[in-house]
Amino acid sequence: MIVMKFGGSSVANAERIRHVASIIQTYKEERPVVVLSAMGDTTDHLLEAADMAVQGKLDISRIEKLHFDTARELELSVPAITELLAELKTLLTGISMLRELTKRTRDYLVSFGERLSVRMMAAYLSKLGVAAQFYDAWDIGFVSDSNYMAAELLDSVWQSIPQHLQAYKDGSVDAIPIVTGFIAKDAKGIITTLGRGGSDLTATMIGAAMQAKEIQTWKDVDGIMTADPRVVQGTHPISEVTYEEAQELALFGSQVLHPRSMVPCRKTGTPVRVKNSYNVKSPGTIIVERHAGKTPPVTAITSVKNVSIIDVQSSRMLGAAGFLAHVFNQFLKWNISIDMIATSEVSVSLSVNGKVDLTGVIEDVERVAEVQLKKERAIVTIICDAAHSSHILASAFSALGKEGINVQMISQGASKVNISFVVDNAQADRVVQILHGALFV
Repeated sequence: MIVMKFGGSSVANAERIRHVASIIQTYKEERPVVVLSAMGDTTDHLLEAADMAVQGKLDISRIEKLHFDTARELELSVPAITELLAELKTLLTGISMLRELTKRTRDYLVSFGERLSVRMMAAYLSKLGVAAQFYDAWDIGFVSDSNYMAAELLDSVWQSIPQHLQAYKDGSVDAIPIVTGFIAKDAKGIITTLGRGGSDLTATMIGAAMQAKEIQTWKDVDGIMTADPRVVQGTHPISEVTYEEAQELALFGSQVLHPRSMVPCRKTGTPVRVKNSYNVKSPGTIIVERHAGKTPPVTAITSVKNVSIIDVQSSRMLGAAGFLAHVFNQFLKWNISIDMIATSEVSVSLSVNGKVDLTGVIEDVERVAEVQLKKERAIVTIICDAAHSSHILASAFSALGKEGINVQMISQGASKVNISFVVDNAQADRVVQILHGALFV
């Protein structure tokens, strides 16, 4: 058995659905379980429809048009889609009457995207003569807590998923399962969503629970690249990375898999392969627990822009216990995630998402320290083997120094697989290009 996950752009229209269906057929003998996201921009359109409903307006025309036009182009009659769209209208009517959208209702609302998508794909595969059956994730055992918009799966899914899919894996059931990503139900039967990276988590959870041969996530490039090919010329695909390296890549800008989706497959050692839907024969990149051969000194370079740097310094707390604890408690109070840290006894520099409102946390920290906020910064990260850090840093700083670029902050992760720098937003792409040229020779 394998698990195949396709994102929203892969099933955005009739042409893309035809292409994905052909890929699924290619792997039919591998007993695939297919996980799909919502078609194209459907999730955004659902949220826009909800905003309009709160204002008393009912309009799902764009959602209807996409799905009805796609069904027409694929020459499909899909009553299940018509039924779901009618249910969606009923929900939006209720929202428009209450003029309110709770987290619980929002989860119910956005679930329609994935539910429509799997019904479309299953119907098209069946039309091609390929036995397929759509499943909402809860139909195959996905149960979560009730933390709406960011639910966590319960431990019971490790038993419930095999209970539903073992017959298919064994071959006594032929229909390919087409499963909704991103959604589940809580113990009360209420729909939840799994938050960021939810569709990836659906795929890895199925793959790990079923002890699949591998989990495939299909993109539009030949696997994980040494850098963003839109930024750097001469990049090349990486044949193999570890779970840890892939997590760091995802944390610092690379669109691979969300870090939390790695958790299930790390428990079981189930490999994940990043494949190119436009180049099916390419082997892609495999993500495993440890490198099969010698660990490369440098694996990849990535960047994330539009971050803010907060410099905190307090001579008043020199030698006092609890300085860092106080600072971090303020970020906890305001529910703000910290990405990167550089610290000494009485000073600390932190990076956070540049879109976050920092007014409250800065006011709180300023009660005990001097605070300086720097916006429009970027984090450039080298994914590497820390055993070679001295050589890597020497090469990196030498190359950047020749170009007159000053690094504003540096941090080496505790995982020992990344070194990160902070530079100005406007310098980020150039820094990635310079480092790629210096470290991949």
